[in-house]
Amino acid sequence: MDSIDTQLANQIRQDIILGAYGAGERLSEAQLCDTHKVSRTPVRLALRLLEREGVIRRGEGRGYLVQSPTVEDILQAVEVRGHLESLAARLMAQNPDRFDFLPDMTSAIDTLESAIDDLVKLGELNENVTLRAQSANKTFHSAILSGCGNSYVKYTCEQISHLPMLAVGSMVFDRSVSDTPDHFERGMFRLRLGNAQHRVIVEAIEKGDPVRAEGMMREHSHTMVEYIQKFEKQGESLTVADLIAYSTA
Repeated sequence: MDSIDTQLANQIRQDIILGAYGAGERLSEAQLCDTHKVSRTPVRLALRLLEREGVIRRGEGRGYLVQSPTVEDILQAVEVRGHLESLAARLMAQNPDRFDFLPDMTSAIDTLESAIDDLVKLGELNENVTLRAQSANKTFHSAILSGCGNSYVKYTCEQISHLPMLAVGSMVFDRSVSDTPDHFERGMFRLRLGNAQHRVIVEAIEKGDPVRAEGMMREHSHTMVEYIQKFEKQGESLTVADLIAYSTA
């Protein structure tokens, strides 16, 4: 169970990302104590954690100022994560212990495929099914980060995991996917394509082919960037709140 200050940091971070506090707004320790019914000690610890994440920054004199992440910040972070996961796939293909992780990865692929089949049968997005798909996706990607044999890759990913779409296993669902049968079919095709890429990545890792594993993971990771950029071309300004809504993580 998370400590009080970690839980508090999660709550404040979520409020900042969702726009409860404006960019540049000063955060008052006294106000946060009153809002969350806690003492100053966990508030100070939470604020220090958020400062390390870059969600807030120290103002002139005492106190902190909100530094809300932008859509561009998240796009850049997604790109960084893609490079890290590509490196992880390459390292895992070279790791003699990789076979310890392959059963969980294969099981996750099968679970995700089953979830996609269920969505197709339903003909619409279903919260329980999409959460099952996200859980399987998380298992797959977590195994690569754990099985690469380089703890700093996983650690670096964790440093940006607080941002929308950056948690391990995040999946993106366009809200227009249920608008028409064609939109839904395209959405399901994208999910199947992503899971097919999972299978190729596992095969490359199992065969000890680092170049193939890295290349396919890079292509797989970049699809999220392309999908986000597609949203930006819909004639409306994309917001951070939109990115949160698109993601099941």
